[in-house]
Amino acid sequence: MNKAVVEVHVRAVLPTSAGRAVFVGNDEKTFVIYVDESVGAAITMFMSSTPKERPLTHDLMGHLMTALGARVERVIINDLKSATYFARLIISAENELQQKKIIELDARPSDCIALATARKAPIYVSQDVWDEVEDMSDVLKKMAEGGSQPEEGEAEP
Repeated sequence: MNKAVVEVHVRAVLPTSAGRAVFVGNDEKTFVIYVDESVGAAITMFMSSTPKERPLTHDLMGHLMTALGARVERVIINDLKSATYFARLIISAENELQQKKIIELDARPSDCIALATARKAPIYVSQDVWDEVEDMSDVLKKMAEGGSQPEEGEAEP
């Protein structure tokens, strides 16, 4: 079943008292997904192409996919229930006979965003989720201008 989706990208990752706030959106709207510190730091490193001394978990996952002839096709943030986001990681793999296989996995949005950012894959949000989330563009703009940090819960949908 194909549902309508909206393409988004990571606009900012800012520290909070309990981890990181990942601002995801486009020119029309931006919303926040709260993630733990380690995944938030990984997303930030992938965004800025920060060299790492040793591979992080998401690097390892990406290297493993490459070794197996697979790649991240796209990520879809597909549901929002009780302030919890859900996502799907769409992977394509090709075997030695050039037979292509599409694999769809349930995953945390934070991990999906990290892998998509690391592998330069597109990120989408289902239209249903997009319509439900509150636009946080002004909050992000004010924080960027003032250098303040969001408190977890301050920018929740």
